[in-house]
Amino acid sequence: MRVLIADDYPLLIDGLISLLEAHGIEVAGTANDGQAAVAQALKLEPDLVLMDIRMPVMNGLAATRLIKAQRPEMKIVILTTSAEDEDLFEAIKSGACGYLLKITSGSAFIEALHGVEQGTPPFSPGLAERLMREFARLSDEKAHTGENGEKKGKGEGEKELLTERQKEVLKLVAAGLTYKEVGAKLSLSEVTVRYHMGEIMEHLHLEHRSQVITYAANHKII
Repeated sequence: MRVLIADDYPLLIDGLISLLEAHGIEVAGTANDGQAAVAQALKLEPDLVLMDIRMPVMNGLAATRLIKAQRPEMKIVILTTSAEDEDLFEAIKSGACGYLLKITSGSAFIEALHGVEQGTPPFSPGLAERLMREFARLSDEKAHTGENGEKKGKGEGEKELLTERQKEVLKLVAAGLTYKEVGAKLSLSEVTVRYHMGEIMEHLHLEHRSQVITYAANHKII
């Protein structure tokens, strides 16, 4: 298996090269940003691309979409520090076949790569379950939407599903404040604000922060 490593930390790249070569896996090349990753993937034709998300010039998700658009058969596994649902879901939508966290042990990492060769999507513990829950939610949402994409039987009263605290959080997030800033204003921890946002998105059947802002504007919450 020939692997391309895309990451903006040279020390991590060196460590991955040593680990992969010690297990008989060839490193076809490396890239330090998303744009270079796309160029190297198209040039080197590796069997697998290990793609970081947070990189300069172009992030790994955009790079994944560009590679898959031109080489749909090429396997791309996200290797990142981010365990955020939004990154996980967007990575799979972009065409990645797996999602591994950088806290993964060396042995588990190599085992996951061998699984890719055998057609098994590699995911760090718990991530596949979260992905399946999201697919189930989207499937349920689709089953309860009309042809125009709007929720059946829902209207302006949909925001009444939210508690007063959730409305406060929604208003501040929609106004452009970070979760930390929202927490400071409402005397909440950042973790609690993120929890409320998760509940808001679930109740309103939204997926991204940008959709929350649009919803708040359309319903005159801001």
